[in-house]
Amino acid sequence: MPADHYGFFMQIIQVPQTEEITPCPYLEGREKQLEFFGATEVSSAELSRLLATGWRKFGPCYFKPACPDCRLCIPLRVPVADFAPSRSQRRVLRKGAGLQARFGPLRFSERIYQIYQQHSRHRFAQECDLEGFLQSFYLPSCPCLQEEIYLGDELIGVGFLDRGEDCLSSIYFCFDPAYNDLNPGTFSALQEIAYARRIGVPYYYLGYYVPGSARMAYKDRFRPREHYDWSRRGWQRVSDTLA
Repeated sequence: MPADHYGFFMQIIQVPQTEEITPCPYLEGREKQLEFFGATEVSSAELSRLLATGWRKFGPCYFKPACPDCRLCIPLRVPVADFAPSRSQRRVLRKGAGLQARFGPLRFSERIYQIYQQHSRHRFAQECDLEGFLQSFYLPSCPCLQEEIYLGDELIGVGFLDRGEDCLSSIYFCFDPAYNDLNPGTFSALQEIAYARRIGVPYYYLGYYVPGSARMAYKDRFRPREHYDWSRRGWQRVSDTLA
């Protein structure tokens, strides 16, 4: 495949293909199928264009839904200039008043890997290995950064983000389950939106939202936001406020 197949000049390392159909992990009785390709040397402008047309990424793998008879995986982004925390999100910020978010370049440590292991076991009952962790988060294929959440001097959560020309994109956040009562996932997303505002990018991407999926319910709390319409190939605003 030529490097400019999508109008880009990234380095393609795996040509576009479609995976086999498997059971949907979000909605019972549905089927999942992804279109994907592999790429490196993706510029911030190229990343923005991919995200703006519904693509997501994990490591060097770029993907979007190609599910038969279903378009319920909705790309979601927050217009950061218009966003204001809801009442419940303000409670999270008050509860996390002792937390501090720090943003910077990728920086591996044993504590970060330990947090990822604990999070995987607690949230998903999954084991992980160091090689897979490093390949997923520390072999960047595009401009990226890391968020670290501290309570005093203790690191309790880590977020991985990509930096587009006009956006930040949340890739993954993990935290020490011992601090679950502080709602670190919501706290982290709110700090990432605030950081996007500080660096002057208009959009914060939160991945796919799946209505009816309990695992995705927290994303419904971020408003106003925009949804990508697969049929119209454009973004539509969801502006109602929540308590």
